[in-house]
Amino acid sequence: MLKNIVFDLGGVVVAHNEESFAEKLGEFFSFVFGPDMKCVPSFWVDYDLGVRTIDETAASVAEYRKCSVEEAKANMLYAISLQEEVEPTVRLIKELKERGYKLYVLSNMSKEYIEFLRKLPVFEYFDEQVVSCEVHLGKPDQKFYQYLLEHCGLNPSETIFIDDRHDNVEVAAELGITPFHFDRRNPEKACEALREVIYNN
Repeated sequence: MLKNIVFDLGGVVVAHNEESFAEKLGEFFSFVFGPDMKCVPSFWVDYDLGVRTIDETAASVAEYRKCSVEEAKANMLYAISLQEEVEPTVRLIKELKERGYKLYVLSNMSKEYIEFLRKLPVFEYFDEQVVSCEVHLGKPDQKFYQYLLEHCGLNPSETIFIDDRHDNVEVAAELGITPFHFDRRNPEKACEALREVIYNN
């Protein structure tokens, strides 16, 4: 029986405003959010792991994109400001909380990103948040998932993990956690499918 619901953040609970992002930042950040996101540069991975500062990362982004450091940092901060709650997911989170489920976060996220996101109303519903920049571990490293289980005292067989990347949910499955791939392109449909899995297990 599932008791613990673990959410990734980006693309599941929150997402950037597509219109504004596509217009100004889509190509600039294609190495993170675009088709080549599976080949994320090491400097961005380190930024999410909390071992590289925003200024250090901006310098690397500037070199990568052949632009000024000032432009790179401004784009990074603007991208953060475009994050919004995914409404179908927020409705589901509220519903799950009312039904007594324990709700958790397991996400790769930089210090600046998570500080911004924690101001959003949906974060009041989570019992615990495990974020890469704060524990210096990240997906798809098994140690990150194991940290969540041990730190929060979760039984894998009672836990489901929701992420928009197949490789991340596959690692959860290897640890005995119920995996759920979330289709970020259709969050309404994804949430309906997620309800079926949760309420029938």
